[in-house]
Amino acid sequence: MKRFNNFHPFNVFSLELEIWEFELHQHNFYELIFIEKGKGIHLLNEISFKYKKGDVFLITPNDAHEFIIENKTIFTFIKFTELFFSNLLEINKLLISNNTFETILKQDHLNEGCAICDKTDKKHVFSLLKIIQHEFLNTSILSKEIIQKTFFAVMMLIARNKNSDFNSSIVLDKDTERLNSILSHIRTYVLDNEKMKLKNIATQFHLSPNYISIYIKKHTGISLQQYVIKMKLKLAEKLLEEKKLNINEIATKLGFNDSSHFNKLFKNHRGISPSAFSKGYISNS
Repeated sequence: MKRFNNFHPFNVFSLELEIWEFELHQHNFYELIFIEKGKGIHLLNEISFKYKKGDVFLITPNDAHEFIIENKTIFTFIKFTELFFSNLLEINKLLISNNTFETILKQDHLNEGCAICDKTDKKHVFSLLKIIQHEFLNTSILSKEIIQKTFFAVMMLIARNKNSDFNSSIVLDKDTERLNSILSHIRTYVLDNEKMKLKNIATQFHLSPNYISIYIKKHTGISLQQYVIKMKLKLAEKLLEEKKLNINEIATKLGFNDSSHFNKLFKNHRGISPSAFSKGYISNS
């Protein structure tokens, strides 16, 4: 697979395309992609997401992606390195600690694909993008500082949207940062049986295997097992929409014992069967 390299710590540019010109690829950097116009499909780690004007995607160096453009699209890219962002967190350490870095940059591929779901936050982010673009292209006194502060605000809005799985009013203290990291780990590796073993999660986050489920339920209101099933069922929705796999294949891919067990859990989750969902029915629940 092709890998694109970037040696600048921070870069901003826009492309207007009718055809996506880049094959499936990875990067050596992080990338925010803003959809300013157009619509199509974003293929991200073998999962397809519909995109439209106003969407924002956060791509990590481990991600493989490409776009299928349906209507002429204006993409605006912000490319940045891990070092750039960790330095930015250090500058703003009175607001948020460096340990939150992983929480912000861990891509959650089990949501709708877009990094920001809240409509008001989307408007804010695109307004901030215009400031970043202007200062990047028209460098003047304090442009660097304005870019840093504005970009930091963009990343904090993304962090707020990523933390919607639990009480968003919780202050980002040390305990909450650990919870964020655990939930991000589960979302990222939910299909990796080895990394999802209870003892391995516990070792990763320096908790007792007997305590980690209690810890997660205390902060989220659901058990570790329930959270894992919730993430798998979100992924099941995407796989059903794609219609590339049948229900038995999806059940196997997601690690369910059999299709009947998967059917029962999915119906409890969405209020309709997987087959009905794949045909385009939407639950009222």
